[in-house]
Amino acid sequence: MRHVFIINPKAGRHDQTARIYAMADQLRRRHGLACTCLLTDRPGSASRMARRLAEEGSPLRVYACGGDGTAHEVAAGLAGCPNAAMTCIPAGTGNDLLRNFGPDMARFHDAQALWDGDVFPLDMIECNGRLCLTIACSGIDAQVAEGVHRFSRSPLLNGRGSYLCSAAAELLAHGLRHRWSVSLDDETVEEDLALVSMCNGRYYGGGSMPVPEARMDDGVLHTILVRTVSRATFVRLFPAYSAGAYHRFPDIARVVTARTVRIRSQEDIVTCLDGECFHSREVTLRLSDRRVNFFGPRGCDPNATAVPPPEA
Repeated sequence: MRHVFIINPKAGRHDQTARIYAMADQLRRRHGLACTCLLTDRPGSASRMARRLAEEGSPLRVYACGGDGTAHEVAAGLAGCPNAAMTCIPAGTGNDLLRNFGPDMARFHDAQALWDGDVFPLDMIECNGRLCLTIACSGIDAQVAEGVHRFSRSPLLNGRGSYLCSAAAELLAHGLRHRWSVSLDDETVEEDLALVSMCNGRYYGGGSMPVPEARMDDGVLHTILVRTVSRATFVRLFPAYSAGAYHRFPDIARVVTARTVRIRSQEDIVTCLDGECFHSREVTLRLSDRRVNFFGPRGCDPNATAVPPPEA
């Protein structure tokens, strides 16, 4: 079996390439593994590398070494390949994917805890022909994600701080109103919405958790719709939204488990998939169940922080 470390040297605040090379060398020496390190050089290269490796057909374990964007690309490249599995060694600023593993998140920093770990399938979200692992969001949260890179360069801000600064700037510049037609399986609603986010995982934006009951392997996707409110109301309710307490304001937010969600607009919709953004006037999201194999430390659980749904 091959063990390939796909490293994004530009992820995070510090280049961790040397540390990861040392990790791979340690695995080679201690366990006799066939380890290779590859460096990304442009957006999309991690996905192309992963797909090319998987198409060789031999058993493969890929370590996505970077942030959520690197993991997003590797997952897209390995999706549907039964011979391949992926994991993450966090080197980004947010690392929201690994937050789903709760206290085991810390164990992902060391490849010694990963190389022979358990393999399990994860669901994914298909969006306009693209795939994502955690959350596909459209609206104010996607607009914030699109602008967050401007603030992440500051040495004074961590991943969460960059997200909050971007949120403040976006609220002041553009507000919350989007007139959308949204189809939820057989139901269609037309109203002013601040955001529509489909959740497979539970975290985005450096730790916000909009739907805490979302699970990454149950064949169910939870979509939260938040109606347009004033800036002041949004700021007041954001901590509760971020903590997964949407049920406290049912007149503003609701969660559905539609298998297909379609958003249409007369203007561009900003959509963000695991931190990667694009613009379109129609967005179609649907479940892609058990699409990618993932491995992690023995006994880890991608639903470690999930909670039961709130009582009706």
